[in-house]
Amino acid sequence: MNHSLIENPVPGTLFPLLPETEQLLFKELQTQWPFTQQQLKLLIDIAKDFSMWQSPSFTQTWQQLIPSPPQPPKKQDAKKAFERIHSLWQDMKKRPHQFSEVTAKHKQVVTERYSFSTIPTDDKILGRCPVASDRTLCCNLLTLDAVRNCGFDCSYCSIQSFFKSDKILVETDLSRKLKEVNLDPNEVYHIGTGQSSDSLMWGNKEGILDDLFTFAEENPNVILEFKTKSKNIQHLLKTPYPKNVISTWSLNPNDVILEEERYTATLEERLHAARKIADKGRLVGFHFHPLLYFEGFKESHAQLVAEIQKRFAPEEVAMISLGTVTFAKSVVKKIRARSIHTKILQMPLQEADGKLSYPDETKLRLFRSVYEPFTPWHNKVFFYLCMENQALWEPIFGFQYENNKEFESAMKDSYLDKINRLGAL
Repeated sequence: MNHSLIENPVPGTLFPLLPETEQLLFKELQTQWPFTQQQLKLLIDIAKDFSMWQSPSFTQTWQQLIPSPPQPPKKQDAKKAFERIHSLWQDMKKRPHQFSEVTAKHKQVVTERYSFSTIPTDDKILGRCPVASDRTLCCNLLTLDAVRNCGFDCSYCSIQSFFKSDKILVETDLSRKLKEVNLDPNEVYHIGTGQSSDSLMWGNKEGILDDLFTFAEENPNVILEFKTKSKNIQHLLKTPYPKNVISTWSLNPNDVILEEERYTATLEERLHAARKIADKGRLVGFHFHPLLYFEGFKESHAQLVAEIQKRFAPEEVAMISLGTVTFAKSVVKKIRARSIHTKILQMPLQEADGKLSYPDETKLRLFRSVYEPFTPWHNKVFFYLCMENQALWEPIFGFQYENNKEFESAMKDSYLDKINRLGAL
């Protein structure tokens, strides 16, 4: 049967993306059960989640949990049925993810599936961090968009809400735009290129890395950060770029990478690439972001921290950031609409500083699982929470910054000190 012939019982929902058998079930629920429209809407979201989580289907769950009611079902019957399904869904979200039975195959990105276009010549390339918020402590990072949209396929990524998934916008007029950036020579600037795309996955396409190297060399008061999940460092290895360029890698245990960060480099590939850059005499950094609550997370994080401490000296590492998965409501809807297998929404989404995230007690457990094993590095590397509430700093680090400006100043001072030490070598 053509799905388009099945009338949507609740317009504006993800009903058309459900399997045909579940569409038919929901038509039955709409016509035979006195559910409210809001109840049906949430039940459709629950059905979509069960499919993404690769759990028993909504149809199976309904048949198992809901006995045949008196005919016709009354409002109290509908209320009880809704509460049973909703309760199961909530219980499943409170459980830690299980990544021990990963079935996803790690694939390399196929760039041919994308079309490339150019960023308009009159578009500005420099702005503020797009996720900055007055409700969280922010380092006041400036963002530089040499590329917009990403070829990786991370389940949680907010970039997918901003751009068409198959079109990559590349800056072909970068050199001119960088020369027109008005910088105060008496100020220090921290600029990142990894907010609208991965900083390294596209390499030196259209000469963007060379232009950025020139910009960093001509502006020694700029700390330029390349944030990546890529292993694509060939151009960095063969180019004598300035030491105020810092390459940083987002990290997670490999099971999380395989399941939730499709097409990205594996954990080993990321660490190997970072080691190569450090061997070149350039600073690296690591972002434990987004941390996920999964079964065995404490042991997995401790193993990853130990591996980093084995491979790197703290003098080679500029920063280590911690942050949990956080969603705008529009991103949650986008994830459900993608119809992929992911456990990323199998979490107790709560309001957190205007967005949706883990409860604070879960966040603290996740942050401690990384920060505490790093104890030997606590006074040697700059640690911080990325876009988290100020109240979470004291329980983790034993202190908190009074405001964004103090945080920003401490970060820049630490980075510059390590850059200057590199220059003395």
